[in-house]
Amino acid sequence: MTGAHRAQRVEQEAPAALRPDIRAATAGDTRELGHALAKLLRPGDLVVLSGDLGAGKTTFAQGIGQGLGVRGDITSPTFVIARVHPSLGEGPALVHVDAYRLGSLSEVDDLDLDAGLAEAVTVVEWGEGLVEGLAPDRLEVGIDRPHGGEDPDGSLPDGDEPRTVCFTGYGPRWQGVALPTGGGR
Repeated sequence: MTGAHRAQRVEQEAPAALRPDIRAATAGDTRELGHALAKLLRPGDLVVLSGDLGAGKTTFAQGIGQGLGVRGDITSPTFVIARVHPSLGEGPALVHVDAYRLGSLSEVDDLDLDAGLAEAVTVVEWGEGLVEGLAPDRLEVGIDRPHGGEDPDGSLPDGDEPRTVCFTGYGPRWQGVALPTGGGR
């Protein structure tokens, strides 16, 4: 596939799978939800994570990495942009990308993410509007955290504000897939 073709955004009429919003009460619940999703992922899957700064995108990616059984700590790849985590077993590798610093489709194209897309699970933070053209099928995961006060007494540890997670699948790959309804190994 040429760069020009990769750079084109794939438009679909409607999502193939939509899961009602899921409440993740803690960062651990967010990680567990990622772990549950990992059991459904296979080589070639593209997962696009969106949400505000601090919403839990990397925490969710950590759960995916644990569920896939990959090597290395899953940390935000903001400064390195992309990190490959090889499988410790028979499963696919995890390519973890942070597109926050990328400003255009051509910068995404320069990463050559599609070169190994078929062999790995690719998870892209901040990829909305940039990476949809990498694959005809994708799963978008929106993570929303409250702003200002769902923890009025301050009893929750930092990062443990409740989150709302929404899954939207695009393309035939996600037709009829029973997406997670909550954490749990």
